[in-house]
Amino acid sequence: MLQTVYKDKLFYLYPSENPDVMEFIYILSGEIECEQDGQITILGANDYCSVKGLKQPVYFLANTDVTYLWIITEPTFQQISTDRTRLQSMIRKVEEKDPYTFRHSERVTFYAIKIAKKLNLKSERLQDLYIASELHDIGKMKTPIDILNKPGKLTKEEFNIIKKHPGDGADLVLDTTYNYLAPIIEQHHERLNGSGYPHGLKEHEILLEAKIIAVTDTYDAMTEDRSYRKAFTPQYAMEEIKRMSGTHYDPEIVDALEIILKEEGIL
Repeated sequence: MLQTVYKDKLFYLYPSENPDVMEFIYILSGEIECEQDGQITILGANDYCSVKGLKQPVYFLANTDVTYLWIITEPTFQQISTDRTRLQSMIRKVEEKDPYTFRHSERVTFYAIKIAKKLNLKSERLQDLYIASELHDIGKMKTPIDILNKPGKLTKEEFNIIKKHPGDGADLVLDTTYNYLAPIIEQHHERLNGSGYPHGLKEHEILLEAKIIAVTDTYDAMTEDRSYRKAFTPQYAMEEIKRMSGTHYDPEIVDALEIILKEEGIL
């Protein structure tokens, strides 16, 4: 299959239940970082990566727009499904409605996966988190554009409409092959002390994947411009998230994000 991945986009090769599965990626143009077993390799045009019998996922980050040939010895219907294409198209439409959230889902996914790696999530949960992170705001398809782009403070009625988007997002995936991700999408605005929405879930009632998205979603929202305010600094955003660690956000996830941001030289 001929694939194109855009700059700063992540993608992965996951272990298969079949140990004899072989995957081969041949770079036609662009540059990617390949991370396997903690080692990072830069791949450019005419370079390739071949794997068989994977025990851990292989992570790729596109440093530029990248085009590559992907060969695999077993069917991969899920990754190329019509449902995935349709849902990703909805994400793009959400970002077109709200230009302030352009590539928001990509950034949320980027840090969610980094946190998951720090927490040693198993590969199948990591894959679920990856897709759910991409789709977490898909319910905003049903949110009126004048509310999404309102420059001032939302009224109580308008905020109640915004609060519907996690449930709307869950509903949108229920009739697809990704219906098992609906609870993660629905819970990404829940908070440990029950102050979140839409159901006021607490502590262990909230899925770990949703807790991870909650932290990365908040961090990205705070550090990007919005229609009603300018972006906060990463330092300020991290301090605010730490202030709510244990009440709103899972402390282990908060700590992992802080470590990652320090490793990247952002903090």
